[in-house]
Amino acid sequence: QVQLVESGGGSVQAGGSLRLSCAASGGYIYRSNCRAWFRQAPGKEREGVAAVFVSDGRTSYADSVKGRFTISQDNAKNTLYLQMNSLKPEDTAMYYCAAATDCPWHWLLASGYDYWGQGTQVTVSS
Repeated sequence: QVQLVESGGGSVQAGGSLRLSCAASGGYIYRSNCRAWFRQAPGKEREGVAAVFVSDGRTSYADSVKGRFTISQDNAKNTLYLQMNSLKPEDTAMYYCAAATDCPWHWLLASGYDYWGQGTQVTVSS
């Protein structure tokens, strides 16, 4: 069974930075072709933030975070990262990491992911 554990969330002021980590364990994680970060704010749907194609490192970002967020992976450590810079109050949400055995047709489509972490809260104050 795959386990994903996020860390690194917290409270920052607008313009600040945070780095989220997602540690993966479990045999099936090695079969994951896509890994991604999603977020969900209160009263809103879960939205894709950034995704990475595991084998070659290609990435995809939501328009709202392009140029500010960077997704990366350390395959040796089975860890996924999300570097978040120039944070805005609208970035406030619970952030989740996810893994997909087969990449969905749209890498930021939540329904295409098989495994999810419990989430880490990010709060950005103005």
